[in-house]
Amino acid sequence: MTAATSESSAPRTLVILGAGGDLTARLLLPGLASLLASPRGEAVRLIGVDRSESSDEAWRKRVETAFADAPSKLAETIVAETTYVQADVSDPASLEQVLAAAGPNVALYFALPPAITLLACKALRKLELPKGIMLALEKPFGTDYASARSLNRLLQHLVPEEQVFRVDHFLGKSTVLNLLGLRFANRIFEPLLSADNVERVDIVFDEQLALEGRAGYYDRAGALIDMIQSHLLLVLAFAAMEPPASVDAEDLRGGMAQVLRATRPWKTNGTESRRARYGAGTIGDRELPAYVDEQGVDPSLHTETLAEMTLAIDNWRWAGVPFVLRSGKALADTRQEIVFTFKPVPHLPSGLHGMKTPARLRIGLKPASLDLDLMINGEDDPFELDPVALHAELQAGQLSAYGEVLSSILEGDPTLSVRGDVAEQCWRIVAPVLKAWRKDEVSIDTYPAGTAGPRSWR
Repeated sequence: MTAATSESSAPRTLVILGAGGDLTARLLLPGLASLLASPRGEAVRLIGVDRSESSDEAWRKRVETAFADAPSKLAETIVAETTYVQADVSDPASLEQVLAAAGPNVALYFALPPAITLLACKALRKLELPKGIMLALEKPFGTDYASARSLNRLLQHLVPEEQVFRVDHFLGKSTVLNLLGLRFANRIFEPLLSADNVERVDIVFDEQLALEGRAGYYDRAGALIDMIQSHLLLVLAFAAMEPPASVDAEDLRGGMAQVLRATRPWKTNGTESRRARYGAGTIGDRELPAYVDEQGVDPSLHTETLAEMTLAIDNWRWAGVPFVLRSGKALADTRQEIVFTFKPVPHLPSGLHGMKTPARLRIGLKPASLDLDLMINGEDDPFELDPVALHAELQAGQLSAYGEVLSSILEGDPTLSVRGDVAEQCWRIVAPVLKAWRKDEVSIDTYPAGTAGPRSWR
């Protein structure tokens, strides 16, 4: 049992600050529904909090709609009993009323913009918090390295680190967690994953979705912060970390912190990076305007919708191996995978001929899959090499990513939480690239929406 659990076991009251927002309707409530419908579901009280005026009945309708795809007896009970509180979360008196309504065994979920989350945390500092309270914060954690450190110092004044849950739903994805079993439970793979055998590693999250009305946040973040800093660096940590002694919170998160401390831009000035944004184009039957013409976009910000950076990991296992992280929007295809490309064999026996395709281990994030690309003797000519792929479908997790996250929060288990020093390291790693981009030392390219990216990148 962790320090985050109270005398009556795990937190049983989930308070969502920002209950009227898109995040709550689109991800949090459906995630909670998936948890309640699973064998891991347990009774929980739910309180929605927002500054806008509403009623318990209207809030219950919102919860009921979100629960429709995963009905269960527990979900029916929550819908019947959930309540709504109108409150200004930046006001200590209002938050005190919220905590009084929640009772002693509570988890606060900050489904709020970062600036409002900061104000709410400052307000909480003026209150006496219930023992064992869990504070769940959505990304981004700060806006740069300094602000992330400042936010962490503020949180340290509120509760112990193990009672802070910095949410990254990527850590709740079953495919990312599958990396642990794949790497550390299979002798065939783990010895090969090192600089002796691996030529490069690519971590890619390309999607066909465009801006989709998110200009208010995305236009001041861009692909580098929204995806690479926020998510893909944590995937890198799972893919490159040393074998932990256990998968307990301290061992697992300590291993992530260790490998990220050794990670830096390939060129220390951040210029080993690329950025681009989409122009007008077509994806399927959708005609998309250029990014700069999307509603709410400020063209003067030069926000990128496609980002790529190359990283080095300065440790024994990975020295000299480039890790290329890439993410983009409005692209031709959805490609979400981790690819280990192996070095050529030291010597190919004379007489063997054919395609010289490198061996690759490809781990699909969505759909969850595993492919091992190899060269074998051909069918007609036994001395001609042909490529073959060994394919396996990876089992989906019992819960959605947000279901896993909420389960951990309600149980008071920080294993899938981003530790404070890890959040700071992610900002440190991308800082030189952000600096180079702001100084226009890396040009911003363009690509038509619905294509594979800038032609010069291919």
